[in-house]
Amino acid sequence: MTKRFAIVPFALLALVVVLSLIFPGLPDGMASVENLEGGDIAWMLVSTALVLIMTPGLAYFYGGMVRRKNVLSTMLQTFIAMALITILWVVVGFSMAFGESFGGVIGNPSTFFMLDGILSQDPWVAAPTIPLVLFAMFQLKFAIITPALITGAFAERIQFTAYLLFICLFSLFIYTPLAHATWHPDGLLASFGVLDFAGGTVVHMSAGWAALVSALYLKRRNEPVHKPSHISYVILGTGLLWFGWFGFNAGSAFGANSLAATALATTTCASAAAAFTWIIFDAVRGKKPSAMGTCIGAVVGLVAITPAAGFVSITHSLTIGIVTAVVSNIMVEIRTRTGIDDTLDVFPCHGVGGMMGMLLTGVFAHESINSAVVTNGLVFGETGLFISHLVALIVVSIFVIVGTWILLKITDLIIPLRVTHEEEEEGLDISQHGESLA
Repeated sequence: MTKRFAIVPFALLALVVVLSLIFPGLPDGMASVENLEGGDIAWMLVSTALVLIMTPGLAYFYGGMVRRKNVLSTMLQTFIAMALITILWVVVGFSMAFGESFGGVIGNPSTFFMLDGILSQDPWVAAPTIPLVLFAMFQLKFAIITPALITGAFAERIQFTAYLLFICLFSLFIYTPLAHATWHPDGLLASFGVLDFAGGTVVHMSAGWAALVSALYLKRRNEPVHKPSHISYVILGTGLLWFGWFGFNAGSAFGANSLAATALATTTCASAAAAFTWIIFDAVRGKKPSAMGTCIGAVVGLVAITPAAGFVSITHSLTIGIVTAVVSNIMVEIRTRTGIDDTLDVFPCHGVGGMMGMLLTGVFAHESINSAVVTNGLVFGETGLFISHLVALIVVSIFVIVGTWILLKITDLIIPLRVTHEEEEEGLDISQHGESLA
């Protein structure tokens, strides 16, 4: 990062220091503790840590897939989100996602500004047995990994400083409105009956569409070839993602309860089914069963079950994993035959996986699994939930596509998004960070 570009973010960090003096965050009273449960708090502390470890896991997952000269830059693009988005979340992000609702679309930025006084606030309505600050930190981990997911689409060709600006804009103007609309009690999508247990719509579908738009906007690499540098990194990253996903999904029950156990079981089964289906489907088409295919399939299954984890049975989770693996595998094949340079196939895997999970939630959700299901899924003879999800899918897709293109354009006007031809040839590790693998 050059001195010229570093001045603005450094000034913003200085502003954060000043704001911390004005809003010291000290409790100004006692939060309600009568409903807090020690077991739920313990599980949510663990879940929060589990979700965080998914981001380094994603760094390994993506880093192993790119060429050797871009490994460190790709991993850092993911890793830096843990630092930057955390600061943003404390200042206004949490407020915009979960603050007082403005028309069900966005939260009031002043509600929890600088998280001031959050230690004395009563628990969140959907998580009444854990402190509000713990709920805020758990949700932060979702906000961190969402923009990090997009990096796989424009890997090996984006300027680091432009990337930092883009993920800030994406987090504020794409992620927080979707989180608010879906997970706030007064949110627009929540009022429409949309179910998203742990982020299929908010996280994966938004990241997937943003990835596709980004790949189209930045255009193809000079050498659009796929040469994974460390498949062992991909396996390690998949293991960390699968491990952390139990916090992602089971933690979204907001307590150590039977619903968390159900979500853990459906997460396990969907991912296992998708991983095996991916390599079997490859074999049917004459390909060898590969480590890469197994890992990609496992992640696709995790993506697909995310919106459905706490709403469907274990049996149906297997179906969700199998069906989504086949669809995503086909979409990867279709993508390779186009001129779209989605470097690591973020859209076919995360985007399509998220959309399949959203639609299949509308097919298989049942009130016996979760009382939050007001209308059962399509397979049980009721159409309301599926139609709501289909309409929401279209609306959210349009919002993310248009919004991402605008944010990319704004970013590009301020800081050029693409590195130069020479920098791309040299590799982003050296040209952007002055580092390289030994």
